[in-house]
Amino acid sequence: MNTILLRVRRGLKTSWIWKAGLLWCGCLLYMLFQGGKTPVMLLTMMTILMVYWGLSSWIGLSTIRGMRSLALDGTHGMQMQAGDQVHVKLHLELSGWMPHPYIVVREVLKRHNDESWIIEDSVIPKFRNGAELSFHTPPLERGRYYFEETECSSEDIFGIVKHVHLFSFPGEFQVLPRTVFIPYWQLFDRNSQLAGPETAQSLSRRETTQINGVRDYVYGDRMSRIHWNATAKTGTWKSKEFEHESLPKTVLVLDATSANYATSADFELAVSTAASLLDYGSRERMSMGLCTLGREVRSYFPANSGADRQRMIQHLVEVSSEGEGKITKHLIAKKELFQPGTFFVFISASKGSEVLDVLQWAKSKQMTPYHILTGDGRDNKKWPLILGRSGFKGIYVPNLQELPVSMRGGRHE
Repeated sequence: MNTILLRVRRGLKTSWIWKAGLLWCGCLLYMLFQGGKTPVMLLTMMTILMVYWGLSSWIGLSTIRGMRSLALDGTHGMQMQAGDQVHVKLHLELSGWMPHPYIVVREVLKRHNDESWIIEDSVIPKFRNGAELSFHTPPLERGRYYFEETECSSEDIFGIVKHVHLFSFPGEFQVLPRTVFIPYWQLFDRNSQLAGPETAQSLSRRETTQINGVRDYVYGDRMSRIHWNATAKTGTWKSKEFEHESLPKTVLVLDATSANYATSADFELAVSTAASLLDYGSRERMSMGLCTLGREVRSYFPANSGADRQRMIQHLVEVSSEGEGKITKHLIAKKELFQPGTFFVFISASKGSEVLDVLQWAKSKQMTPYHILTGDGRDNKKWPLILGRSGFKGIYVPNLQELPVSMRGGRHE
C-alpha cells in the first residue's frame, strides 16, 4: 500500500501529468459544449493516450532484471594485473508488455580511492529477449573496483514521458600490481659480498639429501636422481625432489611516504618491485615478510605459505603513498618484526641521509640492510656507489623492465 501511494505522489509531482490532465479536461468540455463526432473522437483518443501514459508511468522500467558478467582481456589467466582491460557484459531482461523504443544505460565504475569512470550507451530491447550492453573498460591500474547502481532510462513511443530507474547489479573485482619475472637475485649468491665487513654465508638454495617428493623429469637430471618406482607406476619419467637449505628471513620494507614520490608512477614502480620480489620469494620458498610505511604502518611477519603471501599481495592492491613522519620512528614501532639475522630490504624512491640512517638502524639491529632505489631520477645511477662507500649494498631500478637486470647485478648496480 505504501508503494502504491509513493508512486501516486511521484506521478502527481510530474509536470506532464498536469498538462495531459488539462488537455483531457479541455477535450471533455469541447465534447460537452460542442457535441458531434469530432469531439467524441478527440476525447476517445485522449483517453486512450492518458491510459497508456498512466500505465507506462506506473510500470516504467521497474520490471527490468539484469545480470553482469566480467571477462579479462589479458594474458594473466583469471587474475587481473595493472594495465589489463575488462570486458563487461550487462544483460537486461524486460518482463511485461510495455514497449520501450530504446533504453539508455549509465554505468559508474569506481576505484577504492574514489576515482570513477562513467560509461553511457543506448540499447534497443528485443521483444521477449531483452537487451545486452557490452563495453570495455580503459586499462586499469591496481586497486579494488566496483560498480555503483546502474541507471536505466527510457521514453515512451511519443517521447513525452521519461522513465528513470536505478538497479543494483553486483560487480566487484580487483586488479593486482604489475609484476615482472625475476630469475635470479645476486643478494642470495653464495659468493656475493653483503653489507658490512663480514662475508655472507653460503646463501644459495642448495639441496639436502632429504627427499621432499616427486616431480616430472627435467632434461639433464642425473640417473641417481630418477625415482624408479614412480616412473614404473606412472609410465613417465619422474625425478626425486629434495628439500632445500633454509635461508634467513627476509622483510621487504616499502616506503609509502608521500614526500618521497614526485609522481604516482614512481610509487607504482615501488609497489610493483615489492610484488615482484614476493613472487620471487614464493618460487624460491623463502620466508618473506612485508612492512608498508603509509598512513597506517602495516606489517606481516615472514612466512613462506601461500595464504600469507596472498594476504601481502592483497594489501599491496590498496596501499597508497600517504605516509608522513620519520621512517626510523615507524620502524622502531614495529621492532618485533625485525629480528637479528634478518635481511632488511628497503624499497624507496628516496636517497640521501635519511635512507642511510634507515640502513644504519637496520645494521645496528644485527640485520643485513639492502636498498632498492626506484625511479629514473637525477644521479640515481651513482647511488649504489655511494652505498658501497658507506658500507651498504643496493641497486638502482629505473623501470620495471630493468628490475631483473638490476637484481642479477647488471649495469645499474
